[in-house]
Amino acid sequence: MSRKLLKFLIYFDSPSLLYFPGQFLTGRVLVELEDDTPFSGLFFHVVGEGCVRLRNRGQERLYDKESYIDFRMRLLGEAGQGPVLLSPGIHSFPFKLGLPLGLPSTFLGKHGWVQYFCKAALREPNGLVHKNQQVFIVMNPIDLNLEPAIVAKPFQCEIDHKLGRSCMSSGVVVCRIRLDKGGYIPGEKIHIWASVNNQSRTTIRSTEAVLTETIQYTARGKVVASERRELSTLSRGKIKPDHKDDWINEKLVVPPLPPTNLRGCHLIRIQYDLFFIINPKSFDKRIKLQVPIMIATYPLRDPSTGDTLSRGHSKERYPDVLPLIRESKPSSQMNGHKHHGV
Repeated sequence: MSRKLLKFLIYFDSPSLLYFPGQFLTGRVLVELEDDTPFSGLFFHVVGEGCVRLRNRGQERLYDKESYIDFRMRLLGEAGQGPVLLSPGIHSFPFKLGLPLGLPSTFLGKHGWVQYFCKAALREPNGLVHKNQQVFIVMNPIDLNLEPAIVAKPFQCEIDHKLGRSCMSSGVVVCRIRLDKGGYIPGEKIHIWASVNNQSRTTIRSTEAVLTETIQYTARGKVVASERRELSTLSRGKIKPDHKDDWINEKLVVPPLPPTNLRGCHLIRIQYDLFFIINPKSFDKRIKLQVPIMIATYPLRDPSTGDTLSRGHSKERYPDVLPLIRESKPSSQMNGHKHHGV
């Protein structure tokens, strides 16, 4: 009699595959058989890990790793006992695991990642093993209402910058910038006020407001790599000598992003900044004002009414794409399985 495994799948009870620390990870492993088939065990493994991996100029692989979840359970069979005979049809094996508090959010970067996944292995007495793997997403939320009060207050800075060399200065550019607050959520708008007073003899080609994400990767206690990308930009035109330009409540939308920092992860650090940049029409370097901001999950609320003060989106906008397994591709897709000999 031929033995045929028709389906071997991992299902989560949450269709979005999105979980928060402290929640229960629940679901089932589904096995569909065509014939009576003996199995020596069904093993289930839940993994959460952070990793930094890159090569330097000498081709040496810099590597560091930390574990957040490493939980194993046996869903079928017992050690030291004989095989269990499963009848034709569909068999469902439930699992339930309380996710620890303080887990860092799922994240994928150029040189490292934080990822979570489940692995199932169905073993036959002859040594043949069927394997499957499925990722899930963890988001450790940041509530702006629980952060220091400064994130709810307007933030401002200013600079007086001389253009030209010190012995041949062409004059001063005075810049002031103000944001409506210091903390935001994805989908929300950053409100910007700025004043650029060009008291020099040099024309300013343009001014820009740029929202950036900076990621630092640490391995063996040292920062080994970093990357910065521009997320969204606003710009205005030139400012002639002895002229002034004012930004009045200009708005920059915060795109879907993971929260500031990966709390609970010691290998990867995420920082967001708003840079206000002045581009002189000369060989002078660009003038930059850097304003750190916090990206969170839950928006500020009115302390008197409890109403939300913003119209952004939180968990509906994060993550935007289901993350992939980095170390290896899943052994099987959601509608199939693969055989592994031992």
